This record gives sequence, C-alpha cells and structure tokens, in this order.
Amino acid sequence: MQEHSPRSIRQRARRISVFDGQDLKKAILAGAAWLEENRETINALNVFPVPDGDTGSNMSATMRSAIRNIAETTETSAAAVAARLAHDALLGARGNSGVILSQTLRGLAQGLEGKPTFAATDLAEAFQQAQRLAYRAVIKPVEGTILTVVRETAEATKQSAERGDDLVGLMQEAVSAARLAVANTPNQLPTLKQAGVVDAGGQGFCTILEGILRYIRGEAASPATTVTQLQPLLQQKERAAKKGRVTVEEEFGYEVVFLLSGKNLDVEGIRQAIIDMGGVSTVVAGDETLLKVHTHTLTPGKILDYGVSLGSLNDINIENLQEQSLTYAAESAAEHAEDEEPEPDAQKEVPIALVAVASGEGFEEVFRGMGVQSIVSGGQTMNPSIEELLAAVENAPSQQVIILPNNSNVILSAQQVDGLTQKKVFVIPCKTMPQGIAALMAYNYEDDFEDVCQAMKEASQSIQTAEITTAVRTVNIHNISVREGDFIGVINGNLAVAGQQMQPVLEDTLQRMHIDNYEIVTMYYGAEVTAEEAHATCKRLKQLHSHLEIEVVSGGQPYYAYILSAE
Repeated sequence: MQEHSPRSIRQRARRISVFDGQDLKKAILAGAAWLEENRETINALNVFPVPDGDTGSNMSATMRSAIRNIAETTETSAAAVAARLAHDALLGARGNSGVILSQTLRGLAQGLEGKPTFAATDLAEAFQQAQRLAYRAVIKPVEGTILTVVRETAEATKQSAERGDDLVGLMQEAVSAARLAVANTPNQLPTLKQAGVVDAGGQGFCTILEGILRYIRGEAASPATTVTQLQPLLQQKERAAKKGRVTVEEEFGYEVVFLLSGKNLDVEGIRQAIIDMGGVSTVVAGDETLLKVHTHTLTPGKILDYGVSLGSLNDINIENLQEQSLTYAAESAAEHAEDEEPEPDAQKEVPIALVAVASGEGFEEVFRGMGVQSIVSGGQTMNPSIEELLAAVENAPSQQVIILPNNSNVILSAQQVDGLTQKKVFVIPCKTMPQGIAALMAYNYEDDFEDVCQAMKEASQSIQTAEITTAVRTVNIHNISVREGDFIGVINGNLAVAGQQMQPVLEDTLQRMHIDNYEIVTMYYGAEVTAEEAHATCKRLKQLHSHLEIEVVSGGQPYYAYILSAE
C-alpha cells in the first residue's frame, strides 16, 4: 500500500470545485480498484486465525456489486449514479463489513439526492449521512471498528467544508482522518492490540478513500484502464450465474425511459404517480429541474402523456420487453437443459417458511430433514450476499419467513432482508450451525409467528458449540500463542486452545467447555475427515467421558475437521 507523509497529503496538485455523475463514477471505480489491489493486505489484518469470510474479500465483493451497473454508464447526474451505486451495494453486501460499507454508500446517495452535481459542502453532508446510517445498521456499535473510522472521517469532512476547502482539499482531509482513526483502533479494541493489527474494516474503508483521492489528484490509472482492470472481476458473477427461468406468458409490457425537464419537479410525487399508473421497477432520479425516469408498463402512452403534462421530454426510449423475454426464455431453457435436472414441483405453501445458511452436504441434509425449505450455501470463507438471502426469502413458500444465518458474519446481512421484501421476516441470531439446529427443535408452524420466533431464538442459545480447525495465520491473542498450521479449538466463537496435534486440542477444548456438565454431544465431521476417523475419535472421547451420549454425523463442512454441539 502506498504511504504518504502528512506533508505530501496536504500538497494540492489542482483544485476541483464540482463533480458530476461521470466524475463520481470514475472516482468510485478508482476506489474499488485500489481496494481490490490491497484486498489480501486487508485480509491479513483479521484478528482471529480461523478460516473465515475475510474482511478484504467481503468489502471487495460488495464494491464489485456496487459498481456492476455504473462501470459503463454515461449518466451525468451524480444523484442517479449514487442511487444505483447504493442499491447494488446493498444487494451485493457480504459480511458485517460489507453491510456497513453499503450503508455508507446509501448515505452518500441520500446526501446527493436530487443533485446533478455536487461541491465539497454537499459531499461533507453526504459523509454525515453515511456515518449516521452506518451506526444505525448495528444494534450495539463498537468503537475501534470501521464505524469509528467512518465517523471521524465524516467529522473531518465537515470541518474541511466549513473552512471552504474544495473537493481535493476535503478528500485529502478525509484520508488523513481515516488513516489516523485506523491507526488508533488498537487503542480502542484490546483484541486488536493483542494481535498487533489495526481494524480490517476500517482499513478497507480508508483504502477506498485513498483510491478516490488518487484519482482526484491524477495519480490513479485512467478511467478506461480502471474499467479494463475491473472487468474480469465484474464478469465473475456473470459467468457463474445462469439466466433465471422465465415463462413467456408473463405480461412484460414496455420499458420506458426519458429525461423530463421542468420547474419545481417533485421527485417522490412523480415516482408515486407513475407507480399508481401501473409502473413497475420505477426509478425517478434527479432534481427539481431535470429528472431521469425509468419504468416498465403495459401502457407507455399514459406514462408519456403524464410526463408531457409536467414539462418537456427528451431522449425517449421505449423497448418491447415481451420480444426480449422470448429470446431470454429460449436462451434460458437451452442453458438450463444442458446440465441441470428438471426443476422440482413448486413447494407447497406453508404457514411459516424456513431459510438456512449452511456449509457442507451433510449439514444441508440435516437442515432439510428438519423442515428447512431453502438452503443458502455459505458460511465461513463464503459469506452469502444480501441478494442471495433475499432471493431465498422471495422463493420461500410463505409470506412469513424465518432466516437462520448460522454464522456471526452473516447475521447483519440477513437482518437487511426485512426492509427489501414485503414478506414478514425474522432473523434468529444463531452464530453456528448447531445453534441453528437447536433453534429448529423449537419450531412449531402451528403457533403464532411471533411466538415461534421467540421460542427458536431462546432454543438457539441453549447449546454450546466447539469447532476444531487449522490456523491460517500466526497470532497471539487472549494469551494464546498460535502458529500458522496449528490445530485450534474455538468455543462459541472464542479462541480457546492451540496445539500441533488434533486429538489433544479436541480434548482440551472439551475440557474448557466444562463438558462434564453436559450429557449429549453431537459431533459433525468435516469433508477432510473419514467416517472411520470420526468414529475412532468418538471412541476415544467416550473413554475419557463415559457419561456422554455422543452422536457422530457427517457434516461435510470445509475447513473445520469437527464441529461439536453440547447440551
């Protein structure tokens, strides 16, 4: 990562007073590219040595989602670009750091709403909104994290704008404040100081700001080069994803897009009026004199007549979505027919549907066997996006849905889904897959939704979870010295034991769980452990703790040799 002295940060190569949508796009692309370039450096800052959804990867994936629909746009309205950026960031957010990052971009969009261009004072206000939304996203904000960095950056931009700085000066102050805040995080969080690192999420946010500043100062690659560098990353998801299944009987109607020029245009009022006229996927962005309107409708003439009544129309574009859908459906049918089994019959409607995040074929079978209708693959090292969780909820056969995230780094993402769907959604804050299974033991679809949610939430906290894995980095934390490659034992998310041999680590972990206070242990063995090895391990544990009833189950989970629950 390129370092700058405080003196060099304050040197101003040029003055920039105003940004439009294209300037904003290019700056954000530069920030995303700089984050991607430093992704592994940020990953290395993760405190705990367990293989997990690394912060740098999660933030980079969130930014890739954010820019996927703006990278090639010719939109000149800053408000429109920021709105699309925020929308796609939220859908693609992964992990806690990704969700908080998406909220800062949402704050940017709210701060720039209605502004085709913006100056330093506008950007400073957007930063204030960004920090407010970031803190609001977390139930119990913790200082010494990305939240602190966002807040102190926002404070610096406010002071900069009040001094009359231009956009270059404001971003220089933002980066300086972010770097100081990141450097101070170990003094606010003891775990960071013990591990000898700074907060990874805060560093990721700072890195994005650095990339933006590099672009503003003319130090970054050209916008065309940046897009070229990011293109393989932007296409990753496109290559992996298949076209959705569609039926040509659907009434797709027409896509209507136009620019509306006028006076005292009411963005919210116009958007709602178009929706009331049957407009679907309606987007209205801009300010009181110029709006970009996009909607899908069966009656484009009605929408255009309404627009003419408000002002003058330009750049009118109408596409027949029905014709496009026929082509899409044919391609989709051919694509899915190549390598997929026939789609099962639609699931029967149920009073309360269940969505669970799971990793490993064995765990997936367990969850399905306990009545879960939709499994979202993910967990450690592969936190699912909000978009994936939302799709599972929308496809669930009920208007009432319970989500089991089964990972501490997925809970915040799952909690965003409720605001994106018209279905009633509740998230059980289970941090491990065994906690999710315990929650399902209390599931009773005949009870009221609120009662079921409360019972499952309480049940999820009734068990203890132990995990045995291999350390991916060397660290000293909680007075436990861990070397890369050591076996480590984790109890309820907390590092407990480290050693060079698995069996002693497993036995020591159970002792620290006070296993003699429990009666039943379920031992899920991972993808790299054979059934014979698992049963041999079970036999040795039974010899040490004869009172235990131990059940051995194939979990098939990656990275974790054993995941155990005790009750």
